[in-house]
Amino acid sequence: MTIVEAKGLVKDYREGRTDVHALRGVDLQIGEGEFIAVAGPSGSGKTTLLNIVSGLDSATAGEVRVDGEEISGMRRADLSRLRLHKIGFVFQSYNLIPVLTARENVEFTMLLQGVPAGERRRRAMELLGRVGLQGLENRRPPTLSGGQQQRVAVARAIVTRPRLVLADEPTANLDSETGAKLLDLMRELNRAENMTFVFSTHDPMVMDYSRRLIRLHDGLVASDERRPASA
Repeated sequence: MTIVEAKGLVKDYREGRTDVHALRGVDLQIGEGEFIAVAGPSGSGKTTLLNIVSGLDSATAGEVRVDGEEISGMRRADLSRLRLHKIGFVFQSYNLIPVLTARENVEFTMLLQGVPAGERRRRAMELLGRVGLQGLENRRPPTLSGGQQQRVAVARAIVTRPRLVLADEPTANLDSETGAKLLDLMRELNRAENMTFVFSTHDPMVMDYSRRLIRLHDGLVASDERRPASA
């Protein structure tokens, strides 16, 4: 089953006096249960592509379908509903709520979904332990390191077991051991829950973990390589 389908995606914007052509006609299909790295130099369009697929940004031209729903031109309320129930997003800047604790940040999406308080707490505490933050559950983001905030953001994205997880440079602030543990956890969820993962990355380790490597260059798909699933 196709979880993401993009046709002719174009994204143009103006930066100062410069016209930027972030995407120049990207066609892409992502199947349910894939584990994909999107790589390329800075400015190649990786983050822009993830933002458009998630509905956080809109394309200048082209179409995007997520889990069978056309999101191009979708109303803001409907986009919010789609993200709430089907998409987890890991932002490069974390986007944690500073006045909430780590546990409360992980619980937040479940709160919006109406998950009972006891179940929210159980799932958040379990996942924070699995990402190596046991004992830090009641710390607020400003008191955590960048790597710790990154792990809270990953936990928040996957705790609801969404159909699609989009992660923008998910290992950027992590040491190699912690990054590998997070990737192992996400690959485990990918295999057990058939969750689809799409990472934008510069990290060779993320590329090695992926079963499909898409390279962007100047807003176009330069290559699309599928790999056999590793043991």
